[in-house]
Amino acid sequence: MNTGPSSAALNILFIESGDAEVLHLRQHLEALSYTVQARRVCDETALREALKNDIWDVVIAGFGVTGCSVLTALDLLQQSNRDIPFIAVSSHIDEVDACKAMQAGAQDCLDLSRLGRLAPVIERERREARMRHERRIALDTMRVNDERFRALAANVPGMLFQMQVTPEGVPQFIYVSEASQMLLGMSAETLLSRDNPLAGVIVPDDREDFFSALAMSTERHATLNWEGRVLPPGADIKWINLRCSPRELENGSHIWEGVMWNITQSKLAEAELRASRAQLAELSNHLQRAKEDERDRIARDIHDVLGGTLVGIKISASLLAGKMDAGSPQLDRLRQIEVMLDDAITTTGRVARELRPGILKEFGLAAAIESHAEDFQHRTGIPCDVLCADHDIETSEDAAIALFRTYQETLTNISKHAGAEHVEVRLMQEGDEIVLEVSDNGRGMKSADLRKPKSFGLRSIRERLDSMGGTMLIQPRNPRGTIVVLRVPLHPMRNELGRESSAFSAGQV
Repeated sequence: MNTGPSSAALNILFIESGDAEVLHLRQHLEALSYTVQARRVCDETALREALKNDIWDVVIAGFGVTGCSVLTALDLLQQSNRDIPFIAVSSHIDEVDACKAMQAGAQDCLDLSRLGRLAPVIERERREARMRHERRIALDTMRVNDERFRALAANVPGMLFQMQVTPEGVPQFIYVSEASQMLLGMSAETLLSRDNPLAGVIVPDDREDFFSALAMSTERHATLNWEGRVLPPGADIKWINLRCSPRELENGSHIWEGVMWNITQSKLAEAELRASRAQLAELSNHLQRAKEDERDRIARDIHDVLGGTLVGIKISASLLAGKMDAGSPQLDRLRQIEVMLDDAITTTGRVARELRPGILKEFGLAAAIESHAEDFQHRTGIPCDVLCADHDIETSEDAAIALFRTYQETLTNISKHAGAEHVEVRLMQEGDEIVLEVSDNGRGMKSADLRKPKSFGLRSIRERLDSMGGTMLIQPRNPRGTIVVLRVPLHPMRNELGRESSAFSAGQV
């Protein structure tokens, strides 16, 4: 009966004194369709050489080999660190010798008169040898991966961790990297031994926020991304970012795996940036107020001094004209001077109004916008239609001046760059905001225009609105042109950014 696999190749190392037993075993295996490659050794030196230089599927050793006993062969095989199935055979097996061989590591002992077990034993041991080999590879891979992970964890500037969350919502670490000592001031063993390790290190004011975020992450099985402050034992307060994601286990439970970073420096930099922005905002506000004061002074000089002088000259010219003869050539020249004086007086009034919009303070924002639209239309020849849905808008003087100045700048940009033939202005109140919309049918703006380094007009508008807590939106108009939407709170808080920044800086990194 053929019990061997079809056309299986076998490399067999025989330990026998003579060729008769080797030939007998080889013929038996070849009869079972094995392709046998074999070598016979009979002493320790030859065995060492064969184990060192060649690859064998099985070692078959006979009892009673004078130059190399079964026990000696097993010892040499183990010294070679080769996992090769070892089968002892004999025409007469002594039970004591068989037991010693099995205890020494032989996989089986067979009687030469009963070779029906030889092929099944070889297949079984080859299969188990392959399984042991694969298991060793898997264990080596696991060991290498574990060493690689530990090396990475030791060099990551953050604390790697695994944690579970109890039904009560309490986090418990099941793995913590060595960076815990540097980040939280406690060793990994200390953190692993505590039932609620984070409750004691998170600053009390931030604990509720952390546990709320953890509860939401647990409920939704979503990534937890939390920033807060910790107070390690004997150290200063630190800002950390804790980020981890849940992974479901075979039993249905979840573990969170992630990393905890020290973000104190970035928070400090953020605080400094906020403080710097607050100082710049205060400086910008101061400059705007100084500019408004200077405009008021210049406007008063223009109105009171220059305007008064021009009016005086106009009166003198009129009186002089009344004394001349009707046909005098000098009278025509004097009439031309009067016309030029009228133009100068008109221009002086317009410039004074633009510098100091008295109508804004006396009659409100809507009236000032309508008046400036008329001046714009008269000066540029571009029709400017104004729709004020609410003439009774009440806002602070700062907000009104800021919105009026940005409105002036917007119309100036249109006259310089848009090539428009018509402008529409809408003023309305939406909730707690004043909305001013200026649209034109000009050539429009490209996104690159907004990023030009010398686009000071738009930058000035943005900075003025930012200082008031307002916004500017620029979008295309169909079929062509641009729509600029300006929004300012009814009662802006100029110093809000500064207060936030000061509180952050004092607070607490």
